[in-house]
Amino acid sequence: MRLLIAEDDCVTRRVLETMLRKWGHEVVVACDGNQAWQMLQEPTAPKLVVLDWMMPAMDGIDVCRKVRALPSDIRPHIILLTGKQQVKDLVEGIVAGADDYMSKPFEPAELKVRIHAGERVLQLQAESLEAREALRHQATHDSLTGLANRAAILQRLQQECHRSQRSGLPLCVILGDVDHFKKINDAYGHQAGDVVLEEVAGRLATAVRSYEQVGRYGGEEFLAVVCDCDLAGGQTVAQRLCELVAQTPVPLGENAIPVTLSLGVVCSSQLTLCTPDELVRAADAAMYAAKRNGRNRVEWAVPQPVVHSRVA
Repeated sequence: MRLLIAEDDCVTRRVLETMLRKWGHEVVVACDGNQAWQMLQEPTAPKLVVLDWMMPAMDGIDVCRKVRALPSDIRPHIILLTGKQQVKDLVEGIVAGADDYMSKPFEPAELKVRIHAGERVLQLQAESLEAREALRHQATHDSLTGLANRAAILQRLQQECHRSQRSGLPLCVILGDVDHFKKINDAYGHQAGDVVLEEVAGRLATAVRSYEQVGRYGGEEFLAVVCDCDLAGGQTVAQRLCELVAQTPVPLGENAIPVTLSLGVVCSSQLTLCTPDELVRAADAAMYAAKRNGRNRVEWAVPQPVVHSRVA
């Protein structure tokens, strides 16, 4: 494990460095508190720290407090090393943010055990973070396509509506539906239908900018949130999605299944009230217009007249 030693006494520092390297650790060294603090702010900062209490410029207690104030999912595990041995000193060190405490002169065997314990703590934290991230992903993503699920894409739409209202920049919503999807399921089976949905989702995800998002709205419907975009731009994006899906049949064993989308586009500037419900409703109406007009095409919402309140 990569480990930081912060110790101003050169003899103690050298002993610690030699010992830790012998135990198989990658060691970086700081000669005072300021240097340690600078190292611990770096993105690749060591997660295990042996920190002397009494150092010039900034002591170990101050370093602990500053490190604990940093935003991080996994904070460094700090072993505070000091000649102070009273209980009140132990309490002060732990309250400041140290995870463990050793008195000088230290026994190498005890230090080795405490470092091993710190490694276990950091491993458990990493596993907990990984599990939490997996649960978050599961809660916000569709299990079949990997896209944002309905709740997540609508939440993103809500956020972008608020941002659009603050900035005055338009927002487009595109709602697309796989044409004749029931016929695909009937002809090739539901597993083939799942393959089609996965393939369509993958193509849609590659066709929008990194800060935009496509989600599975439900069944064979997909919703795209296109930021800072007027109606003409939204139509261009929707046409690109339409062509990307239609241009290459979805391979399925020896078969190749032709797939097309019908898409509806709406821009926030077309609506009197720019709310997620209104945007989705207008995009849905435009999508059904695309269905009625022959499928494999893009239609856009009919602008609503702006209603001005009367002045008494």
